[in-house]
Amino acid sequence: MSEPDANAQLWEAHADWWQREFTDGVDPEYTEQIIPLILEWTEGFERVLEVGTGEGQVARAIAATHGATVIGIDPTVNQIDEAIRRGGGPEYRLAGAESLPFDDASFDAVVCCLVFEHIDAVDEALAEVARVLRPGGRFIFCLNHPLLQTPGSGWIDDQILDPPEQYWRIGPYLIEQATIEEVEKDVFIRFVHRPLSRYINAMADSGLALERMIEPAPPQGFINRAPEYTEVTTIPRLLTLVARRSS
Repeated sequence: MSEPDANAQLWEAHADWWQREFTDGVDPEYTEQIIPLILEWTEGFERVLEVGTGEGQVARAIAATHGATVIGIDPTVNQIDEAIRRGGGPEYRLAGAESLPFDDASFDAVVCCLVFEHIDAVDEALAEVARVLRPGGRFIFCLNHPLLQTPGSGWIDDQILDPPEQYWRIGPYLIEQATIEEVEKDVFIRFVHRPLSRYINAMADSGLALERMIEPAPPQGFINRAPEYTEVTTIPRLLTLVARRSS
């Protein structure tokens, strides 16, 4: 079985985990940070595509807040079925990021939240984002921070050193690698780590010019749920890139 097929099967099998743990107001990183950021940067755009929409919570928020025409695509049948069931305004289609079923320059803005960490075809997918964006259109791209959330990274409380030290360890940042992580008991999700330059250069090659780079601190709701993270509130979990499609 190929890696993309295995990845698709994992997401089909665990779509309910995502829906249970990260949607419907359950996850403060979405409610307090990701969705507000997306709403800020999609304001004023009339036709918006969300790539990797999952069950549609971000797409619904854009449609409800801005009154935009929103289409969400996802390659996972169980996610699209749930998105359609929940409704809320957007249109949903079954499709992958590397082959978008839309004409050139079809959208004013494209949104992608925590998706590229799970796909292999990064160059093809970013080229597709650029293709379906109109000249001057905006791309809002949210990632688990490629540097500070590298596999193997984490808070170290080193009591062996004298005096003891506390620091944030960074894993093998420059190595592009795919790993399958058990994110919850019996829930396995595939992640692909890439250095930040890999994304920036692929965007530039596709005609997506960086406007802003946003590294917010973890939101208070997340800290309340994970008090062990209080000591590392200066370490961002999220990276948001805002880019424009060149003419």
